Amino acid sequence: MRFIYSALFYLLVPFIIIRLFWRGYRQRWLERFAYHSSNIPQGGIWIHAVSMGEVQAAVPLIKALISKFPQYCILVTTMTPTGSQRVQEVFGKQVSHVYLPYDLPGAMGRFLNKIQPRLLIIMETELWPNLLYSCKKRQIPVILANARLSANSAAGYQRINGLVRQIFSGITAVAAQTSLDAARFIELGMAARKVHITGSIKFDADNLSVDDQFHIQRRVWIAASTHEGEEDIVLEAFAELKIHFKDLLLILVPRHPERFNKVAAKCENTKFITSRRSEEGKINLNTDIYLGDTMGELPLLYAASDVAFVGGSLVAVGGHNSLEAAALGLPVIMGPHVFECEAIFKSLLEAEAATQVNNRAQLILAVTMYFSNDQLKTQTGENGRLFVKKNQGALEALLNIIKNYE
Repeated sequence: MRFIYSALFYLLVPFIIIRLFWRGYRQRWLERFAYHSSNIPQGGIWIHAVSMGEVQAAVPLIKALISKFPQYCILVTTMTPTGSQRVQEVFGKQVSHVYLPYDLPGAMGRFLNKIQPRLLIIMETELWPNLLYSCKKRQIPVILANARLSANSAAGYQRINGLVRQIFSGITAVAAQTSLDAARFIELGMAARKVHITGSIKFDADNLSVDDQFHIQRRVWIAASTHEGEEDIVLEAFAELKIHFKDLLLILVPRHPERFNKVAAKCENTKFITSRRSEEGKINLNTDIYLGDTMGELPLLYAASDVAFVGGSLVAVGGHNSLEAAALGLPVIMGPHVFECEAIFKSLLEAEAATQVNNRAQLILAVTMYFSNDQLKTQTGENGRLFVKKNQGALEALLNIIKNYE
């Protein structure tokens, strides 16, 4: 099955290159085929985080690895430019970064021969057949860290179970976020002895303090990590909420940077005064909407807010990380589509730290509920903060697994 997969991948290469250039990923495109213009450190610890979300989740792990294993160089690979940018913003020259090559046998072999890592740590669930086969062939330990497997993903993998079992044979250890994730890995054929339940290292993320410009003496509602279709719902809800809460400020943070200008245009087409973070716009009494159109500043914007809607959940994306908001003491609101973060969000609901809504009308009611009752808002936020604190420790558990293979 891996042979068929590889053959199909090679046939798709011309179309992949066209798509690469069409999406504007022209810079360093040869790295996608393991041709590099600069030297890459050899013999170190390699972390793969596909995009910015996984990079953000990996930050506490990478910091710990730099501290605990100073004798090894750290290489981080990503697939997206935004992931690359975030690595460079947070770590500078403390780590090396290149793009992960496409999952072609030749490219993967060339890449591994060049970097010769002691260990590969893959964030969450990036299961590339040729990558894992090449690591197994070279006896490179592979740890799947912060691993999660939704019901939808598990059902998809079940349809190609033969290939999945081959992939799993190249994984040395799985650090699963929840017992449900662990059970799904085992059900798909992962050896139970390889699976460990560590929790999510997102609970161990650093919290940022609010800088001076964000001490906002107003009601602040943040809609974070929004997708196509969600901004319209949020803006319509905001228009109704402003009738009852005259001082309400909306901080709107789209998930993908390529959509920043499009979302800005949507905001500017409303009757509301919009300011953009990228233009160093200031928040004053006249500002209605503050567009968070920069990278890596979501925790800062959360810290300036009172109530959080976390996107990817009113549309069928599956939801995004709600722990950053909860850790900073914000009541969390999410839509019905939370299949990518179902266990954590269910726990937040059980801890009375979150509310789930199905549509715009319910979103308006939820935001109104919190801004009409300060005691409820404060208690819900505190429930979330305590929930996050109670569940910390996954990073240490993951590091104990890594020590066995470094």
